[in-house]
Amino acid sequence: MTTVAAPPSNTAVEPVGPLGVVAAGLAFRNPLLLASGTAGYGHELHRVMNLDALGGLVTKAVSVEPRGGAPAPRVGEFPGGMINAVGLANPGMEAVARDHLPWLARHLAARGTRVLVNVVGFAVDEFPRVVERLDGEAGVDGFELNVSCPNTKCGGMEFGADPASLRAVVEGARAATRRPLFVKLSPTLPDIVGSARIAADAGADGLTLVNTLPGLVIDVERRRPVLGFGSGGMSGAGLLPAGVLAAWKVSRAVDLPIVGLGGVRSATDALQYLLAGATLVGVGTAAMQNPRLPEQVARDLARWCGRHGVTRLSDIIGSLEWPS
Repeated sequence: MTTVAAPPSNTAVEPVGPLGVVAAGLAFRNPLLLASGTAGYGHELHRVMNLDALGGLVTKAVSVEPRGGAPAPRVGEFPGGMINAVGLANPGMEAVARDHLPWLARHLAARGTRVLVNVVGFAVDEFPRVVERLDGEAGVDGFELNVSCPNTKCGGMEFGADPASLRAVVEGARAATRRPLFVKLSPTLPDIVGSARIAADAGADGLTLVNTLPGLVIDVERRRPVLGFGSGGMSGAGLLPAGVLAAWKVSRAVDLPIVGLGGVRSATDALQYLLAGATLVGVGTAAMQNPRLPEQVARDLARWCGRHGVTRLSDIIGSLEWPS
């Protein structure tokens, strides 16, 4: 396994602007990221969303080989949010390197919007293979390891739920890059703090909390699931309290920056994650419903800081006052 000799040249350690934050050695103009699965590879959104108004984005999943994904329909709505079973459809790492990363380098990385590549695998060795292949490409600031995937060589248990597999995935990816590694954990883990500690010990630079929550939505007229796959991952407003609690628990136990993710629709929601201990905040389902919403969240966050005399966002991160 070849390890890159130096981190990317655009790595910075100073915050950018009044909402600027630093996470895993990267400076972000504000804490807002577009969550994986909602941002495509960037170019799909550039005519409908001001990507320069965001701190960064996390790309759609990338695997070693192309994946066709789950059968249609892949997305359904319900009163509390959205359910999806996309099946990690993606063109594979070679096509992403050839067709998508050059655009990201020209249009986002060059303008200061951070790019994290979401990595998926179905065996331990597939994660470092993707990381190693994309590590030297321009436009990549870091990687997010989706360890909620099923380990097909270990009975289908997700990597994040198996301590040995989780450690092996993170250690393998760590050996393949010096760029920041974020590990994305599931809200269904029996001990999310323990999993976070394993990821940290294995070399993670940050954590994304949380992934979608498994669920089932039924079309009662047809008496069938609304999704072609059957069950899927639940996202949206209903996930907010679970994500905030996970961020608070983990931030008290693990000294790594956290991307708070799940249910963010407003600056108030983003502030909940920041107060609970997250450094960055992901926006997913809400951005799909309203592509202009992330920009509004950033503006409202700046207004809140002005009203409360907050001159550095870092001053409020993790400042939640727990009842005595």
